[in-house]
Amino acid sequence: MNIYVLLKKTFDTEEKITVSGGRIEDDSAEFIINPYDEYAVEEAIVQRDEHGGEVTVVTVGDEESEKQLRTALAMGADKAVLINTEEDIENGDQYTTAKILEAFFEDKEVDLILAGNVAIDEASGQVGPRLAALLDIPYVSTITSLKIDDDTASIEKDVEGDVEIIETSLPLLVTCQQGLNEPRYPSLPGIMKAKKKPLEEIEIDDLDLDEDDVEAKTKTVEVYLPPEKEAGKILEGEPADQVKELVSLLKNEKKVL
Repeated sequence: MNIYVLLKKTFDTEEKITVSGGRIEDDSAEFIINPYDEYAVEEAIVQRDEHGGEVTVVTVGDEESEKQLRTALAMGADKAVLINTEEDIENGDQYTTAKILEAFFEDKEVDLILAGNVAIDEASGQVGPRLAALLDIPYVSTITSLKIDDDTASIEKDVEGDVEIIETSLPLLVTCQQGLNEPRYPSLPGIMKAKKKPLEEIEIDDLDLDEDDVEAKTKTVEVYLPPEKEAGKILEGEPADQVKELVSLLKNEKKVL
């Protein structure tokens, strides 16, 4: 099987993030593999081990994204591709990314593409479905189980607390989320092997794309941190008095009634 994983470098939201002038300060930010993409990497490795073939991880980003690609290789992926847009695209969006990936996959034989359900930085969940539409292949989002038999995939999909069972054909794109598997940690031998695994770097020009072809359809107006949580308030007295005070607070202070 020819299995591909769409990978994204994201901010580590567990670390302190500094915003200045409506932009995130990259110098002070820690970067990781988007956590939902780790489920995609793990599932790709599981499917390869069961059905044979190879796993290629692909990211659209800058040279710093090589670190995340090497981590995926250390987990067990076979090859990696960095589509470097650092010098060509300043402000791309999900449309931009999907168009770049469409050009990359144009001459590829694909059986399965996996991606994270959402990225934790923007959480749009658009790139996977957009790419599937451009490639004209089936896709299923938020999957929690994937079983493949020849050219048929049986999938369990999370639907707000319930499960939808879907059967479709390959080639196929799926987006992965928590519950699908438990991503492995890179082992020391895996880390050493990752240094020797192929990591190809290509540019926008290599994909025969012009800037106009991938011009963003949206614009980020402002980036800001959520307000700090206010301290809670404990109501005292008899239950009836507490209810009256709560209603008063909701009406006069929070303006929600």
